[in-house]
Amino acid sequence: MTAITFDTLKFVETLKASGFDESPAKDMAVAIQEVQKAHPDTLVTEARLEKELAPIRIDLAVIKWMSGILVAGVMALILKTFFPH
Repeated sequence: MTAITFDTLKFVETLKASGFDESPAKDMAVAIQEVQKAHPDTLVTEARLEKELAPIRIDLAVIKWMSGILVAGVMALILKTFFPH
């Protein structure tokens, strides 16, 4: 599994810039790290997201092609109706 990096210093500095005191900001950073270590399988990574979205992308591609064929068929029927030989 890919290791997830979490920049605790940047996180704490961002919270301090937002008005948090240093102690609560550090406590939140520690809490986030502990959750990441305890439940690494629940983290959504880019690779995991790509893997789970792949079937949806395939389905959308099929729907796109089927829609195109349907529109072409309807256009052919309209043209045949209004412009017979």
